[in-house]
Amino acid sequence: MKNYNKLIFFSIFIYMILAIFTVMILKWQKEEKGQFYKVEINRILAEIKEKMDTKEKIKEGKTEIETLEQILEILKCIDLSSYKIIQEITYLPIFETKKEVIMDFYYGSNGKQNIIYPFYQEQLLGYLRFDYQEKAQNLSYFFVTQAALLGLELFLLIILFYLKYHLIQPFDRMQDMPYQLSKGNLQNEVKAEKNQYLGKFLWGLDELKDALSVSRKRELELQKEKKLLLLSLSHDIKTPLNMIKLYAKALYDGIYAKEEQRTVYSQIQEKVVQIENFVNEIVKASKEDIIHIEVEQGEFYLKELVQWIESFYGEKCALRKCNLTIGTYQNRIFKGDFNRLLEVIENIFVNAFKYGDGRQIKVSFYEEEYCQLICIFNTGETVSEKEFVHLFDSFFRGENTRGQQGNGLGLYICREIMHKMGGEIFAECKKDGMAFIVVLPLS
Repeated sequence: MKNYNKLIFFSIFIYMILAIFTVMILKWQKEEKGQFYKVEINRILAEIKEKMDTKEKIKEGKTEIETLEQILEILKCIDLSSYKIIQEITYLPIFETKKEVIMDFYYGSNGKQNIIYPFYQEQLLGYLRFDYQEKAQNLSYFFVTQAALLGLELFLLIILFYLKYHLIQPFDRMQDMPYQLSKGNLQNEVKAEKNQYLGKFLWGLDELKDALSVSRKRELELQKEKKLLLLSLSHDIKTPLNMIKLYAKALYDGIYAKEEQRTVYSQIQEKVVQIENFVNEIVKASKEDIIHIEVEQGEFYLKELVQWIESFYGEKCALRKCNLTIGTYQNRIFKGDFNRLLEVIENIFVNAFKYGDGRQIKVSFYEEEYCQLICIFNTGETVSEKEFVHLFDSFFRGENTRGQQGNGLGLYICREIMHKMGGEIFAECKKDGMAFIVVLPLS
């Protein structure tokens, strides 16, 4: 997700670079084209001179009015439509004395740019004002270019944010799901995404999780039935065993005829030994671990665990309006299976959500006898003293679990994991809730 956000900021950076580059290009073009109006003025002056040469030349004998009329007639003959920059030509005779006319000549260009040239014909006859409007044209190019770049960038950002919220974020939220499923952790929820890209995929993933959960539940039920069957057989076999022992004792005491006593006794005793061995095998099989748990030893920092708790359960507690408090800690390095430890912490949090009252979950850290203790406390009803001693037994579920799904193996698995990591887990009944303490040996 961080790399994708960098891509968004990179697109904005590229847009800014292009915007600055276009400004520089337009400025350079403006500087290059800034002298074009002078070229057109020189062409117009040359055209005026040519027209005056074809007419009767202005001589000293003509009156000022005649000279003015002749110049104005020549200016009317200039076709300004053939020029791109010069838009209007105004003439001010040298003999003009009216202030209004003079002011209008110098300041009456109606917001257009202008330049004034003296007009000579063997002598100074007046002034020509050339009105042009080149800047507005350049500004229009600038605004059009910038608007096009901005529109392109906005379109790109819309696509990037659309992909972020409809593809990247859903994948980011579920990136750990396949790994968790491979580890047998089926507690995570798959959030539904109502979009045309991932909706069916996430639905299929959720169905897979449910199928694995059902499969595991069936397997555990079969294991439970097997265990109960073995225990039942053991109990049933022990009853006739006692009877056989009694008969054997009676035979040995001479209740039966001497000819039959020792033969019968020997046979019964032999069967007793065989049945006892069989019973011992059954009992041994019933006590074997129900779930095979593998632990990969590695190294991790306590800070990694805290960051995972904050990122993973911070949002979940906020949605449940449950106050999550994480205490201070000293960042240390530990040996063990980090993913298995996450499984233990997650199981404790799941129990806190299920059986707590949802007011508060507090995580605290402290050291004791060369061990790191992680205490996870949740407010709510505690278990009875009778049930407390069986919390970590397999298939045990307390009275407060009524109406809640489960198989009674969560804490049992947590204890097995911690034992294989060289640690421990135990529970404490507090005044207003339950606390589970995870013990990690210091390296």
